Amino acid sequence: MINEFYAIFGQIIIILLLLFIALLLFSLFLGRVAIKNDKFIFPKLVLFTTDLFYGPFKKLSENMGFDSTLVDHISVEVRNKVNSNKFKSIDNNDKIIVLPHCLRNPNCPATLERSGLECILCNKCVIGNIKEKAEELGYSVFIIPGSTFIKSIAERKKFKAVLGVACYQDLNLAMMNLGKFYPQGVPLSRDGCYRTKVDLKAVYEIMGVCDDN
Repeated sequence: MINEFYAIFGQIIIILLLLFIALLLFSLFLGRVAIKNDKFIFPKLVLFTTDLFYGPFKKLSENMGFDSTLVDHISVEVRNKVNSNKFKSIDNNDKIIVLPHCLRNPNCPATLERSGLECILCNKCVIGNIKEKAEELGYSVFIIPGSTFIKSIAERKKFKAVLGVACYQDLNLAMMNLGKFYPQGVPLSRDGCYRTKVDLKAVYEIMGVCDDN
């Protein structure tokens, strides 16, 4: 009797494990389709899987030979699509933009304050361009040296939506943690924590700026 119980229990575990792997593979397939063809099928299922099983999902993806940032890439793109309309509907005065300090010029004269770097618009990097344009539209801009500053900003600044710029992994994790603020994200076009770059046009597009230059 006991042996039969353990045999049935083992079979159930194997079935659940196979179903779990199948769910991850299905979500991975949907995510890759979304990125490649801009077709978002069952986006909430993809986000549910990538959020709830983030660690195992990344491990499975890497074991299959995919880039280590694929899961983060999928999650960011799908979340952008899911939140896009709501983000646009919120007044700019209730939005913030969070930029990484690694975008700044090595000779940046900005000082570090409680809310992050205080950009003085020295025109040595794209941070000044984004800050100037964003504040004209009503956004609040924060340049932070680490993710711990996000918690401080959320505690002291009232906002309803957020646009972030970072490498794929940091961006994905931040968007997961700020899910209630309808986050939009733009990944760095060159990361590495030093002299990084971002597609300015992509940032402006989400901000709602029409600028052919």
